[in-house]
Amino acid sequence: MKRRILATLVALVFVLTLAAAAQQPDAQPSPKPQVQPQTQPPAMAAKPPARPEDVKSIEAIIAALYDVISGTPGPRDWNRFHSLFLPEAHMAFSSKRPNGTFVHRVFTPKEYVERSGPYLEKEGFFETGIANKIDSFGTIAHVFGTYESRHEKNGKPFARGINSIQLLTDGTRWWVVTVMWDEERPDNPIPEKYLSK
Repeated sequence: MKRRILATLVALVFVLTLAAAAQQPDAQPSPKPQVQPQTQPPAMAAKPPARPEDVKSIEAIIAALYDVISGTPGPRDWNRFHSLFLPEAHMAFSSKRPNGTFVHRVFTPKEYVERSGPYLEKEGFFETGIANKIDSFGTIAHVFGTYESRHEKNGKPFARGINSIQLLTDGTRWWVVTVMWDEERPDNPIPEKYLSK
């Protein structure tokens, strides 16, 4: 008796499943969503460069990035600084402490100005590019920029390091997407290949 009831239930489930499938339209695989390219997103168009010549080439925007943070004690042109960056851009510092532990900080360009601006404006700061290694493909580029830091324009460098800079172009100008850097240390010398122009 139990076997007959079980067999009847199984048959009923099978029939109901077939009936439900008959009422459904043929299943079609969902198409892959098409990503529409945007040559100039609204956020980009809304923020013109403070100096158009700053963003016409990779070399120009890298030079502007160094120039805008450099100077004797006093105000910087932070509007020009912000105009170099994509609105979604980020900056990051990575290094190793004397005790051997690693440290990194990630922040927006606005946070960089809030944290570092007072120091740059008080102490005087000059960052000079030594050499740039540029790789590009289509709309994207990466620059390994070796730099020296000074408190006076012609003073002795107190630090050297490498900026890893990602860029993109929208067809009319270049934008900084990320800047990440690490400084030279006794256990982290800059390789010769990043010191030659």
